[in-house]
Amino acid sequence: MQLVDANLVLSLDALLREESVFGAARRMNVSAPAMSRTLARLRKATGDALFVRAGHRMLPTPRALELRERVRLAAEEVRSILRPNERLDLGTLVRIFTLHANDYSAVLLGRSLDALVRAQAPHVTLRIVAEGPNYVREEMLRSGEIDLDVGVHTKLHADLRVQTVYHDRMVAVVREGHPLASKRLTPRRFATGAGHVAISRRGLTTGPIDARLKELGLTRTVQLVVPAFLAGAWVAAESDYIVPVPWVLAKHVAPILKLRILEIPLVLDPVNIAQAWHPRFDGDPAHAWLRKTVRRALRDRG
Repeated sequence: MQLVDANLVLSLDALLREESVFGAARRMNVSAPAMSRTLARLRKATGDALFVRAGHRMLPTPRALELRERVRLAAEEVRSILRPNERLDLGTLVRIFTLHANDYSAVLLGRSLDALVRAQAPHVTLRIVAEGPNYVREEMLRSGEIDLDVGVHTKLHADLRVQTVYHDRMVAVVREGHPLASKRLTPRRFATGAGHVAISRRGLTTGPIDARLKELGLTRTVQLVVPAFLAGAWVAAESDYIVPVPWVLAKHVAPILKLRILEIPLVLDPVNIAQAWHPRFDGDPAHAWLRKTVRRALRDRG
């Protein structure tokens, strides 16, 4: 039986990630000439050039692109098999965990999660990052650039794990003394009693609220769109706008911003907050502890 060098799989994974011999060498902690020799072995083993030079870059061939995902999974499996199965000692654990969360989830997680982590694993660093212009949730989870994605997950690829943590609902906030807060809010008063602020990272002016209003023959006037719930709540505090936000966020910020919380008189779907991760972390005790701690932090704040 022909012996297979598992290091070739790890090296090919590094090359596919970096698309650079120098970058792959840094990732594998070897010299650039050593990585060049490994690439030559990979080309011989696969019978394909794998990469072709284009200026200062190395572009993967169609065969390399075809192998990319399989190599990534195989490399993670190799690392998992060869990783020592040591008992988790939170007191000495040194690790950086990167979580993606929108402003809503970050507000709920921030202090609560940090307090729980400090009490159990003082040497762990948390990085809560926002969604950038090139953020692709599935790819970031698969590549390991983020450890957890916390938020509303509706259509994630089947190869990812998704665990619902808790259920929230949408309410509306207005400033203290707002005319809409003086008496019961009906669908018509909600739609026409004030200008609306929509919350959308993509700048959309319509959503589930508008669909429900349309069913009742009503429309609202969206006069401002902001990308984050906190920004919307702040606008509500200093204007006559009415702004939809999740209930858990509203109850935490309303006393600070002097807001009134109003029930939206429509039948809206619940806001299901979940955490998503790649299954390669299923057997990682530290990652399992992180998921458990995130669940507790969110439920404590909820």
